[in-house]
Amino acid sequence: MNDKANPSGIILLDKGRGLTSMSCDVAVRKTLSTRKVGHLGTLDPFATGLLPVFTGDALKVLRYCEDYDKRYVCTARFGIATDTFDCDGNITDENFPDEKTMSELIATDYAMVRKAFEQAALTVLQMPPRFSAKKIGGRKAYELARAGKDDILDKELKPHPVKIHSIDIHSITPQDRGFDVEFEVHCSKGTYIRTIADDVGRKTGFFATAMELRRITEGPFDIKDAVTEDKMKEMAQAGDLSFIIDVARALEHIPAVDIDERTADDMSHGRKVPLSRIGGLSEESLEPRYRAVRNGRLIAMVVPAEEDGIKYLKCERVFVS
Repeated sequence: MNDKANPSGIILLDKGRGLTSMSCDVAVRKTLSTRKVGHLGTLDPFATGLLPVFTGDALKVLRYCEDYDKRYVCTARFGIATDTFDCDGNITDENFPDEKTMSELIATDYAMVRKAFEQAALTVLQMPPRFSAKKIGGRKAYELARAGKDDILDKELKPHPVKIHSIDIHSITPQDRGFDVEFEVHCSKGTYIRTIADDVGRKTGFFATAMELRRITEGPFDIKDAVTEDKMKEMAQAGDLSFIIDVARALEHIPAVDIDERTADDMSHGRKVPLSRIGGLSEESLEPRYRAVRNGRLIAMVVPAEEDGIKYLKCERVFVS
């Protein structure tokens, strides 16, 4: 997958603070001298951490990776709220706990704060921030917010389903004013961690905004395997493309079926194949989708179908020709 003349695979970037996800795509495009580049899961400019970038033929599988769960570590400052729910925004509210209140919080090990995070973990519907990339009528919400289109945002911005698997508090640290909470979130796609910080802040009455945000996992990918943009460039200049990982890693969540040569030829031409020709599959317990693999090579993505009482595997996406 990492042919120097036509690089194809996945680069796990450790995105730096202040960079946009699109600028990371550009960096990969220039480093590998390729035009076919796209990232999975946009990170806000202030956020850092794991950004999987797909290049070459790997882009064909990007659609199958969009439902990955993710893990983040966030540090929220309690005492202030901003319009963007993060440190890049303008302060809209302040309520720093006074000395007496801080003493009471410390004496109870911040019980009310911990309780607010427990309640946040039960969230099933979440309102996207106004300053987000959520599309509204073809425009991003943050574009409308900057243009003062509050009437459109009030009407069109709707809560969407999310799944928060867990929220774990790592530490609570008093500051000169307010206090910081570092917490880790395991969640579904589409979950805004800075919204969690804002919601918890309002529950406690102190307000809160995200000061640091770092993505540490996305699906099968982990930040420990990521490279910085500078490291990627350094390795590429030395002719070392080992930072490009095989696309098969991205599809481990989809069950595989091993196929014979005849079936591989049929599927490579987009032909449907009777289920009876595929060993090891039961008609009574079929998965929604399978990877069709021949000698370790991905041939096609296939889905069960039925016609005239006969069950087939139908090609959804062919990866070889």
